[in-house]
Amino acid sequence: MRPASPLVPRSADLSERVPSSLADLRGPQSGEVTVPLHVAWSGMRTFDVNDPSLRLMLYHLVLVEGQRDDIEELLARPYLVDMWRTLRTMVGPSYRRLWESRFPELKVSDQ
Repeated sequence: MRPASPLVPRSADLSERVPSSLADLRGPQSGEVTVPLHVAWSGMRTFDVNDPSLRLMLYHLVLVEGQRDDIEELLARPYLVDMWRTLRTMVGPSYRRLWESRFPELKVSDQ
């Protein structure tokens, strides 16, 4: 088991929580995922990645509540890119601007 990384407060600079590359996202693409307590401290903690609605809930939760290590270990690049059009409407504008400026492939055209 790897040592836990220090928690970065939500109020801290969001850029510290975003991976430097989408290639760093190595989350599972099938099966069940249980998120750590610091990500989901109440309610549902286990999500079936095969179920699109549960996967969307998982990705939203991890994007908003997760630390950089959580994002890299729980999210997979293909799913994030595929679901970004919906996810971007679920996260705040600061998250959306940061992710889309760091990863131009996530930008959604207005058309």
